Amino acid sequence: MTWQAEIDELRRREAMAEQMGGAEKVARQHGRGKLDARARIAGLVDARSFREIGKIAGKGHYDAAGDLAGLSASNLIFGRANIEGRPVVASADDFTVRGGAADAAIYRKFTQCEKMAHTLGIPIIRMIDGTGGGGSVRTLEDIGATYVPAVPGWADVIRNLDSVPVVALALGPTAGLGAARVVASHYSLMVKGLSQLFAAGPAVVDALPGQSGGEANDKESLGGSAIHTRNGVVDDEVASEAEAFARARRFLSYLPSRVGQPAPRTAPHDAPDRREAFLLSAVPRDPRQVYSMRRVAEAVADTGSVFEMGRQWGRAAITAFARFDGWPVALLASDPSFLGGSWEARTSEKVERFVKLADQFRLPIIHLVDNPGFMIGRAAEVSGTIRYGVQAMNAIYRASVPLASIIVRRAYGIAGSAMSNADAFQYRFAWPSGDWGSLPIEGGIEVAYKAEIEQAEYPAAHLAQIRERLNKVRSPFRTAEHYGVEDIIDPRDTRPLLCEFAELAWSKLGGA
Repeated sequence: MTWQAEIDELRRREAMAEQMGGAEKVARQHGRGKLDARARIAGLVDARSFREIGKIAGKGHYDAAGDLAGLSASNLIFGRANIEGRPVVASADDFTVRGGAADAAIYRKFTQCEKMAHTLGIPIIRMIDGTGGGGSVRTLEDIGATYVPAVPGWADVIRNLDSVPVVALALGPTAGLGAARVVASHYSLMVKGLSQLFAAGPAVVDALPGQSGGEANDKESLGGSAIHTRNGVVDDEVASEAEAFARARRFLSYLPSRVGQPAPRTAPHDAPDRREAFLLSAVPRDPRQVYSMRRVAEAVADTGSVFEMGRQWGRAAITAFARFDGWPVALLASDPSFLGGSWEARTSEKVERFVKLADQFRLPIIHLVDNPGFMIGRAAEVSGTIRYGVQAMNAIYRASVPLASIIVRRAYGIAGSAMSNADAFQYRFAWPSGDWGSLPIEGGIEVAYKAEIEQAEYPAAHLAQIRERLNKVRSPFRTAEHYGVEDIIDPRDTRPLLCEFAELAWSKLGGA
C-alpha cells in the first residue's frame, strides 16, 4: 500500500497550475509582446534553481461528485531561487489570471513571499504586472459590502526595505497597489513601451470629475517610462524584459544578501596600479568647457564595472556602483554637462537616496567632485532646492561608511562642502584643476570690488588686474600650503589611490 494515488493527484494539480490563466489568455499575453510569469522567472534566475512555494494554491472547481474538475491558480508565483549562486526570493505576478488583481490572489501567498525575504535574510525580486489592488468595482457586489482600505502584509514590505535588497521590475501596466510595490524598492525598472505606472489608470482618471485636467489620457501618456524615469519614481528604463533581468542580476551583484553582511568581492581582473594617460588632460583649462565625468569614472574604476542607476533624473549627479580591485563601492560623481553640475532639487534628492542606500548596505563611498554650488534663480527657489540640498548634505554627514573624495574641478558654496563630512577624517585628494571657495571668483569680483573699480581711471583694465591677482591666490597649491586640502595629485594616480582606499575601507568594514 503506497501513497502513489495522492502523488498522482498532486502532479495533476501542478499541471493545472502550470496552465496559468489558460492557453487563450497566455497567448494573449504573448501577443502583447510580454513573457508569461513562469517564463519571466526562468529568464531571471539561475537555470534549474527555482523551487516554487504554494504552486497548487488557487480556487478548485469540483463536479457533482466532489472531484476536482479544474484549478484556477493564484496570480502570484513565488519561490526560492539562485542568482549567480546566491539565494533570493523570486516572485512574478501572473497577468493571465484576472490581470494580476488582488481579488484573484491569495493574500497569504503575498505576505509569505515578503516574510520569506526578511526572515531568511535574502534579497527579493518582484516582477509586477497588474493592479495588485482591490480588483473590479463589481467585486463589491460579490462581497455584499465595501471595505475600509488596508494592505495586509505591508509591514513586511517595510521590513524588507530595512533589511534586504529589494528589486522591482514593472513589466506591464501597474496601477494602485501594483505601482506602490514597484516604488517600495531599492532599485526599480520599467520596460520602454511595455510598462506603465500610475495611481489609477486612464479609464478611472477620465471617469472621475476634475482628475483628467481636460486632457485625453492613454496608458503611455499617463504613466509611461518616459515620465517616471525622469521624475525619480522609477530608477531606470530598458528596451526589453531580458535587459531588465540582466540589470536586476547585476544590481544585486554589488550588494550583500542582507544588512549587516559584507558585500562580495569579485576576483580582481584589472591592475590596481593602472594609470590612464588621458586623465592628465581630462579637465579643460577653460572653466566654461565641459568634459565627460563618466569617462573619468570608467577610467579609474575596474574595467567594465561601473553600473549607473537613475541616469535620466537628477542629472547633475551620477550615481553608480563600481569596483576597485574587485571591491564594491558606491560611486557618486558630478556631471558638468548638465546645469554645469549644479545641484537642484531633483539632483539633491537623488544624492540623498543614493548615499542612504550605500550607508544602509555598508558600501564605501567614492565621490568625484565638480560642484559649482546649488542651483540659483527663481525656479530653484520655487522648487525648494535649499531644503533638498541640505537633506543631501545631511545624508553625507550622517553616513558611517568610509568615504573618499576626489576634487576634480569645482567645489563652491554649501553644495561644494557636501562632498564629505568636514568634521571627520578627510580621505581626500585634489587634482591640479581644483577650484574652490565660498563663491566663484567670476561671479564675485564685480560685487566685492565695485567701489574700487568704479573709481579707477580705466575700470576694465583695473578689473583685469584684480582678476589676475586673484587667479594666483586661487591656485590649489596656495590652499595646500595652509593644509586646506590634504593632497594634490597627478590625475593619473587616481586609480591606484582609490584602490588603496577601497582595500582599507573594506578591512574596516570586515570584507573578506
